[in-house]
Amino acid sequence: MAEFGELGKWIADSNEALSISLVEPSSTGLKEIAKFNPEFTYTIFGEEQQVFGYTKLDINLRYRANDMRPNLQMKYSEKFKPIGETTAMDVVDMMKTDGCLPEIAFTKAADFESNSQKMTDDWTPPGELHASFEGPDATYEIWKGGLEDPAIKQLNARLQVLVPLFIEGGSFIQDLDDDVEAPSDDDRWTLFLLYRKSSPASDSSKSSYVFAGYSTVYRFFYFQPPSPPPSPQQDWELPTQNLTFSSMPSRTRLSQFIILPPFQSKGLGTRLYETIFKHYYNEASTLEFTIENPNEGFDKIRDVCDLKFLRSLPTFSALKLNEAAAVPHSGSVPSLISGGDVDAIRRASKIAPRQFNRVLEMQIMSQLPESVQPTVEIEVKKPASTKEDRHLERLWQIFAKQRLYRHNREALSQMEHADRVQKLHETLNQVEYGYALILNPSKASEADESGSSSGQTNGKRKLDDDDETSSKKARVDDE
Repeated sequence: MAEFGELGKWIADSNEALSISLVEPSSTGLKEIAKFNPEFTYTIFGEEQQVFGYTKLDINLRYRANDMRPNLQMKYSEKFKPIGETTAMDVVDMMKTDGCLPEIAFTKAADFESNSQKMTDDWTPPGELHASFEGPDATYEIWKGGLEDPAIKQLNARLQVLVPLFIEGGSFIQDLDDDVEAPSDDDRWTLFLLYRKSSPASDSSKSSYVFAGYSTVYRFFYFQPPSPPPSPQQDWELPTQNLTFSSMPSRTRLSQFIILPPFQSKGLGTRLYETIFKHYYNEASTLEFTIENPNEGFDKIRDVCDLKFLRSLPTFSALKLNEAAAVPHSGSVPSLISGGDVDAIRRASKIAPRQFNRVLEMQIMSQLPESVQPTVEIEVKKPASTKEDRHLERLWQIFAKQRLYRHNREALSQMEHADRVQKLHETLNQVEYGYALILNPSKASEADESGSSSGQTNGKRKLDDDDETSSKKARVDDE
């Protein structure tokens, strides 16, 4: 901070100054279960992620580990004395307005602590128990509830500050209740809450809950044109019975997904995603399950889970390369996949087109002969390839490039033919490497340690391999 001169001592890294802790009552007061820092704070403290005006600044956002009641504490050694219009940042106000912490977070620490000591032993999470499983360190439960439930709504208000702190570009669920001209969409939101459950050794009949993570899901109406179309002369009337939105055909979108740092790398994100997907796969009104703007960390979870699920479907497993396909030098390419109706299988799986096509590409790649199958290993001895092997490899490459070309048509159309071919080939290599990491997870760590990366492009702009609809509002994070 030398460039700031004497002002440098008043500047703190907000990612380090702000900490989040989980606490629970004990016989001697509040016991800290875990403490961790956020990944991002720019939505609260600005793009530079710095706080001006304090020395030895310590901002601690305490959460009561079960019901996630927040309490903000702030400590520092010195506060900058105003010079003209230059003043210390109002941290409390920024956490309130930009962090959207509820008013209860700003009560006195003594009130928070005394109230926590009054918590009863029979507390259970809001909503209804949806699933439970044994994790690597304890029993975990997933509770489910709609935002129209006041208890769920209160919990979401307490949790929402975590979204921009741990999800880049993440933002809050818009509450339309304050807009008298707009109806509430609370009935479209569902929260899945992940809790660690334990019982004290002294009394196994009692249960203690610690919040570990959560996900939000939103439902969109899925319009299906009538088939066959109605006659223009045909009379049509609105249905007279009362309809709930949950009973209508919908596209269900996973919006936010967070596993708190102390609970990461335990496979909990995978279990939570599988539980959510299974619920909506078995729900008749959900016709398609999508993810809103997934990041790289979540994509790994999703790819593994979706591949596992689709492989459990005999119709999907029957799909393979059409070995009899002959690729012409010019003109349209014949159908490269045989074994079933791909579009019908996708609709039945309820997986969005982009994700289904990617997972199908992984599956087809995994069927290639060992001599031509892409791998994450830098040096590996493979058997000699036959003419038939190379033909299958060629079919797979064309199959994958078709999707890449469709998605990047506009960018590719601006390139010369030779550059277009080269760029598609480079992108395919990156795709193959990513798929190999999913198909051979045991080799992923070895590849990372070797320094090999599919993302190296010698400074050239990569084509986009992600055609998921993006949105700033909802991202997903971690595993």
